[in-house]
Amino acid sequence: MEANGLGPQGFPELKNDTFLRAAWGEDTDYTPVWCMRQAGRYLPEFRETRAAQDFFSTCRSPEACCELTLQPLRRFPLDAAIIFSDILVVPQALGMEVTMVPGKGPCFPEPLREERDLERLRDPAAVVSELAYVFQAITLTRQRLAGRVPLIGFAGAPWTLMTYMIEGGSSSTMAQAKRWLYQRPKASHQLLRILTDALVPYLVGQVVAGAQALQLFESHAGHLGPQLFNKFALPYIRDVAKRVKAMLQEAGLAPVPMIVFAKDGHFALEELAQAGYEVVGLDWTVAPQKARTNSASRERVGKNVTLQGNLDPCALYAPEEEIGRLVQQMLDDFGPQRYIANLGHGLYPDMDPEHVGAFVDAVHKYSRALRQN
Repeated sequence: MEANGLGPQGFPELKNDTFLRAAWGEDTDYTPVWCMRQAGRYLPEFRETRAAQDFFSTCRSPEACCELTLQPLRRFPLDAAIIFSDILVVPQALGMEVTMVPGKGPCFPEPLREERDLERLRDPAAVVSELAYVFQAITLTRQRLAGRVPLIGFAGAPWTLMTYMIEGGSSSTMAQAKRWLYQRPKASHQLLRILTDALVPYLVGQVVAGAQALQLFESHAGHLGPQLFNKFALPYIRDVAKRVKAMLQEAGLAPVPMIVFAKDGHFALEELAQAGYEVVGLDWTVAPQKARTNSASRERVGKNVTLQGNLDPCALYAPEEEIGRLVQQMLDDFGPQRYIANLGHGLYPDMDPEHVGAFVDAVHKYSRALRQN
């Protein structure tokens, strides 16, 4: 620790590095835990803060993003914070209009329909300046966290962003985006390269601003089978990790652990484990076996990555006693080391905050007990 209590970038010294140590594969005294969408509508204070302005106006307000990021940490002893933002700020920065329609979700009034529509996109190099508000939110949040826990930055992976830009919003089939893969493979790769070129400096910029870990969300991996995933998703997931790490090194910045979360990507676990990320996130459809030395996911992803996940979010609808039992089973399955507890997806808006607290407390309680046995 430096004499003034500040770290090398002038941020308050980190007091709880359990999450970072687990991400790097180091031993920890207990299992760290955080939740995807922990800053979310299940919290009444979140709804109250968000009521004042529309979704993307909130995303563009560093003060609001900081406040929303910190709210769950005031309630729960989480081991990491994740900046409040949205993966769709990147398509916005590339010049696409995106609105958030209440009850419907994101909407692109003019999605990409033809190959020539790619000409509408801004130069990926412009993204960093367009997203300065995200960097400001990260820096402000790092200061106000006062070293309590690490701060995670994030972005959507190229394929997932591509689906929104072509579908024009959410879709149950991703048929329009997949049509591009089959009918316009060359244009698809062009778009995926544009997105990768935008994401790399954006993620590096988050680290420069103060992010201490990065998560890449491939939320729509499950819409691709192994062949399409290996052709149109995996190469860009790998490229993001490789280029972010190289760019950090070139800038003289310390490396940060990177997490990849490919929802419903159970068919690609081995490939994801070798994609250059320190942590592989698992959704709840991947069932680790009871003996951690023989767990299927541990064998499939190898012993050189940390696993993150993977309680079914709907398990938080159960009584608190049952949540404790399910957490104990999950911890037994994953084992005490190289593991970060989380849900298998984000928290839902109608969840009881008390049950979220029960989940966090159970992880801490049982993981300490597990290490004593």
